[in-house]
Amino acid sequence: MSLLLEQQAPAELGDRLRDAGRVTAEFLSDIIRATCRRFPSSGQSSKTARIERLIEPQAWTDAALALIDLELPQWQIRRLAYDDGEWYCALSRQRELPDWLDQSVEARHADLALAILTAFVEARRISTPRSRTSVPAVPQEATTSYQPVCTDNFA
Repeated sequence: MSLLLEQQAPAELGDRLRDAGRVTAEFLSDIIRATCRRFPSSGQSSKTARIERLIEPQAWTDAALALIDLELPQWQIRRLAYDDGEWYCALSRQRELPDWLDQSVEARHADLALAILTAFVEARRISTPRSRTSVPAVPQEATTSYQPVCTDNFA
């Protein structure tokens, strides 16, 4: 997958999460396909089987929490709150730190599972390392505005 596609997918997925009214099995499968690297892992077969068992009875909130446990084990739920018709979810790497010291990911939605999934997708985006080399890329084609110049002093 190219770097450009990797950058566009989370934004598109974030828009879909924001506009969704409820979770469906197809939508959760799209989220898993777009964000999860460990889901079909053989080393985590008990956790992936648990997620699959939770999808069957449509236990979306538990499935979202299991996804966080599988894909982002270093992240934990810092806060779940319901206020004025919306669920607020905050994920954090260091839950014991005070709010003003912690860099948490916050999301909100009218549906609890979608609020958790939105925070999960954002935390996944932040946690994904950039695939850059240590040496910056050099353009392969020089434009016509560049002219070679000899700067040696022959005097």
